[in-house]
Amino acid sequence: MATLPITKRGADKLKAELHQLKAFERPAVISAIAEARAQGDLSENAEYEAAKDKQGFVEGRIQEIEGKLSVAQIIDPSELDAGGRVVFGTTVELEDEETGQKVTYQIVGEDEADLKLGLININSPIARALIGKEEGDVAEVQAPGGLRRYEVIVVRYC
Repeated sequence: MATLPITKRGADKLKAELHQLKAFERPAVISAIAEARAQGDLSENAEYEAAKDKQGFVEGRIQEIEGKLSVAQIIDPSELDAGGRVVFGTTVELEDEETGQKVTYQIVGEDEADLKLGLININSPIARALIGKEEGDVAEVQAPGGLRRYEVIVVRYC
């Protein structure tokens, strides 16, 4: 199975969610199922059905997170030395050549991506265009509105 790149911060976030699910959500669901069973007839017990549905979700999410963590390749951007090139985990400041607008992105794994926070998925078109570039290089990205050109202003490993 292929490895899944993830930043240290992303791995810590997944581990925290896994702990929350195992330590709190799972016991709460088990308790809810026991309470619903105590009410008697399970065939028409909405609380029982809801608790079983939630149990399925919780167990599925636990398996999903454990699976991802088992194949995760955890990368700490602060420990990278890529010689000034853009690689997974780096933070990149870009300038749109057409508008002059500056944006800052960090290239992260699929589970960590959040454009509002400036975290872009390694598999996104802009991230793929940036990988391997250095300060001063221009990355061309095919966007829905047409071809965009971004100059790499700063590459940081933090």
